[in-house]
Amino acid sequence: MSLKIRLARAGTKKRPVYHIVIADSRAPRDGRFIERLGHFNPLLPKDKTQRLNLDLDKVKAWLAKGARPTDRVLRFLDQAGVMKREKRNNPTRAVPRKERKAQAEEAAKAAAAPKPAAPAAAPAAAPPTDAAPAGGAPAS
Repeated sequence: MSLKIRLARAGTKKRPVYHIVIADSRAPRDGRFIERLGHFNPLLPKDKTQRLNLDLDKVKAWLAKGARPTDRVLRFLDQAGVMKREKRNNPTRAVPRKERKAQAEEAAKAAAAPKPAAPAAAPAAAPPTDAAPAGGAPAS
C-alpha cells in the first residue's frame, strides 16, 4: 500500500479549504483517508498564521513510515524545514506554444532527413573489375 500525504478539498463552492491528510494513493482525492494532519486555507493572506496548520510530529512519523508527500505538500514541508524540495527547471515553459511547436517540427524534419555523407579527402578511383588479386601479386 502506497501512502501519500496530500490535500483533500473541503469548503464550499468558490471558497476552498484543504485538509492535509495521509491516504492510500489509490483512494479518491476527497475520499477515504487514514489521518488528518492539518489544514490549508489558500484564501487567507500569506502572512497569516491561520493559512497553514500542520502537526509536524505526525508528519515526521508518517514520513518515517514511508509516506510520500505530493508536490504542493512538499512545498509546505520545505517551508517548515522538515524536507528539502529540489528546485525544478523547465526551460521550455517560457517559450510560447507556437514557437515550441515549430521547433519540434523542425527537429522532426531534421531527424527524418537523410544525413549527407562526410566528404572524403580524395575519393580513390574504383579499381577495374579485372584487376589484380588482392594479394598484390601481378596477374599472369
